[in-house]
Amino acid sequence: MSRFLAGVAVGALMCAGSALAADLPGKFEGVTVDAKLIGGQQYEALYARIAEWEKATGAKVNVLSKKNHFELDKEIKSDIATGNITWCVGSNHSSFAPQYPDIYTDLSALLPKEEIDAFVPANISSSTLGGKLVMLPRAQFDVSALYYQKSLYQDDAKKAAFKEKYGYDLTPPDTWQQVTDQATFFSNPPDFYGTQYAGKEEAINGRFYEMLVAEGGEYLDADGKPAFNSEAGVRALDWFVNLYKAKAVPAGTTNYLWDDLGQGFASGTIAVNLDWPGWASFFNDPKSSKVAGNVGVKVQPAGSSGKRTGWSGHHGFSVTESCANKEAAASLVWFLTNEDSQKLESSAGPLPTRTAVWDFNIKQAESDPYRKEVLTAFQEAAKNAFAVPQTASWIEISNAVYPELQAAILGDKTSKEALDAAAEKATQILEDAGAL
Repeated sequence: MSRFLAGVAVGALMCAGSALAADLPGKFEGVTVDAKLIGGQQYEALYARIAEWEKATGAKVNVLSKKNHFELDKEIKSDIATGNITWCVGSNHSSFAPQYPDIYTDLSALLPKEEIDAFVPANISSSTLGGKLVMLPRAQFDVSALYYQKSLYQDDAKKAAFKEKYGYDLTPPDTWQQVTDQATFFSNPPDFYGTQYAGKEEAINGRFYEMLVAEGGEYLDADGKPAFNSEAGVRALDWFVNLYKAKAVPAGTTNYLWDDLGQGFASGTIAVNLDWPGWASFFNDPKSSKVAGNVGVKVQPAGSSGKRTGWSGHHGFSVTESCANKEAAASLVWFLTNEDSQKLESSAGPLPTRTAVWDFNIKQAESDPYRKEVLTAFQEAAKNAFAVPQTASWIEISNAVYPELQAAILGDKTSKEALDAAAEKATQILEDAGAL
């Protein structure tokens, strides 16, 4: 542990009339913390640190289960249904958290404010539901930034032709209108396309959602009612529709998911590509990518409202309201998300959620220009991150909405017709769930 973290004063830990027994991580002799954790080889390096926490605190951790988030979600819902929330610490995710509004406690009442302030604010905001900080983010964070082929912006003939046609300089785009212009300009179907997008399931609904926000709209209003069939919604959906009509995206894009996008950009046939951080190494590896050595990365573009897209998700750890020793559980959650833990996790590639660890990783990448560019771009992208709408019905709504989005893209409906139909379906889902 760093000297700073080890020296956090007891007085700073005061919360709800109580304080942790000692400086973080504290002393909890004889306490056992039951935990349900996400499983997977990529997480085991962090879990190996649990023994360090046990040694430092005198407590023990009893891992009841290790499963992927979808299986863990089923188990937690079963525990809720049977009134069997007897465990203390659970893995959580920003996309799943809205389903459990009542079972997790407010971590801001258990941990020092300066520790919470050390996280990227957008990640803390996405971890806060109903005013409660229901999970502490770990170094497993996803938000999209813009990858592009650098050589396209270094071609003097292309720069001159673009300037003549559009009236501004050809540089990597900073707005989605510029993406539209450039994608149209670069496209030469069927051999080369300006951009691409995932066109089905939650993937297209998520991309529509973030474009909606960037256009100044909202997915659900303050009362939880669908509000995406608005003028901003039409502008957002028209972005997808117009690129498809212009043949600036591959014809099969409505069937694409994430792997298709990654392989597409790596094939060298796509000019600009909004994508996740996990592809960064793949795109720049000559063994897997034809654009290796030619990849630029920058913060995601902004919509007409001035807001940037930023649909994101991240993993975290939560403490249950029913936990018999919340202070010990909060100490474990802090330990698994502190600077040392985040440096360990992010060294393998995942993005951190603590500001200082971003800075540390960028410093470590000084001798690797591409890695530094990636980290700098995604650090900036993280400032614009926002989670999915806080409804337990997000996935069910996505499954109902995406066929309507596809209908507009394929020209079977206007954008307004598609969004009105999607809003009607989403409203019915929320009414059936008792949310409206």
